[in-house]
Amino acid sequence: MRDEWEHAHTDYTRPAQRHTPVSLAESEGDWRRYLESSTPNGWLIQHSAMTEALVSGQPMYLLHTTRNIDAIRTSGELHVSTGCLVGALYCSPLSHQRQGLRPHNLGAYLMRTKPFTTPIVIEVTPDAPIPPKGVDYLHLGAIHLRTYLRYQSFLSPAENDQLDRALLAGLRAAAVFLDLALRNAAGRATPAREFIDQLSGAVAHVPFLGYLYFEVLSEYLMLHSATPETKTYAQAGELNNWLYKRLAFAAVDGMDQLFDLARFNPRHHRLVQLIAGLEPALGPGVDEYVRRRLSHLFARTALHPSQDAASFTFQGADLSTLRHAAPGLVGQMIFREIRYMSRYQQLYHCFEKAKALEAWDYWNNEGIPTPFNGTLPKGEIGINPAYPRSAVRVWTAERDRKGCLHPAKEVRAILTPHLASWWAPPRRPGRKIATADLRVEVARGTQSPLSTPRSSSNGISA
Repeated sequence: MRDEWEHAHTDYTRPAQRHTPVSLAESEGDWRRYLESSTPNGWLIQHSAMTEALVSGQPMYLLHTTRNIDAIRTSGELHVSTGCLVGALYCSPLSHQRQGLRPHNLGAYLMRTKPFTTPIVIEVTPDAPIPPKGVDYLHLGAIHLRTYLRYQSFLSPAENDQLDRALLAGLRAAAVFLDLALRNAAGRATPAREFIDQLSGAVAHVPFLGYLYFEVLSEYLMLHSATPETKTYAQAGELNNWLYKRLAFAAVDGMDQLFDLARFNPRHHRLVQLIAGLEPALGPGVDEYVRRRLSHLFARTALHPSQDAASFTFQGADLSTLRHAAPGLVGQMIFREIRYMSRYQQLYHCFEKAKALEAWDYWNNEGIPTPFNGTLPKGEIGINPAYPRSAVRVWTAERDRKGCLHPAKEVRAILTPHLASWWAPPRRPGRKIATADLRVEVARGTQSPLSTPRSSSNGISA
């Protein structure tokens, strides 16, 4: 269990250490070196302001936004959400400056796009320097699968059969593309246009591919962008989160109302058009980047490290074989499909709190009171509600004309290891395998009056 959680975390200040399938044309270390040294903003992977704040051991100031400040005051509790941070209070960093607390560009985005929320400043005083280990939700598939198998008896035989049929239908429909991605990861390059058009079609059957697609493009934009806006954020030690927000909203109608990456599937022509519309210089080359990077990440996140990416095939494989050979992919599919079962709202805490408890245990043993989204250290950071060795204080905040925040009135509230109520977007008509994005804002659904809204990335976030 601990090995799985270690595998799902990334410390960008240390060399890559994950075990990966054999026959990959490029290693995780190869990609890390390329991203850090061959992109304009790659230096921020190791040296972001957030990473430096974590390892300093000094008090951290974080921004959280909520629609439920009155309920929080009344109850004296803050509840956490699931998603890309598993079970943490979703926040973004604040920089302590002479003129006030300056929001990270992600926080500035949240406040601008959520005018009806109350900004909260949270001070976290750690007991020691915090290891800069971020949880990468793309690598949680094996944990999703193990949790399902552990609590499989909570579902009826008919529900388990329904789930198995949905998984097999999706995997069989996408098997040709999944094998294509593995062959590309092993070095057998196919034309980028063909690859991306097949990827676009496969997302409907294996929605996890939409998440991979989006995260690859987010990485591409944040690390390669050279606009004045991006350079300004880089000078402050921040990756530019506005880029992928604009991408998502331009790519999918209604994404501003429901951030669901299962719907993210631009075909080749549309992809190049979208990226060029955000930053013309980045249009050329994006298709080849997606082909190489997504293939590599798919092989790493889908297959068990014992597998050979050059020879494994999804075509004709039964579900038992796939659970052992591709636990990461099967787990990600289960994680999304199971939430559309009619009883899952009642069973939600059985599955999600089981994972949250494990995450809290891992973070506590690793000395992590403030986990972050480790797809990249881009500014999505949370607060571990079960950490026993840090002090936490909460204030409502006022914003001045320059955009800085100032603590106003202290809120007598504590973080509790209680998950906010769950909600999923409706299944879209005609879709055989539907998904919910737990990186979708929980506040947009039915929830406990004490739960707090959060933004998605990313995450993707979830």
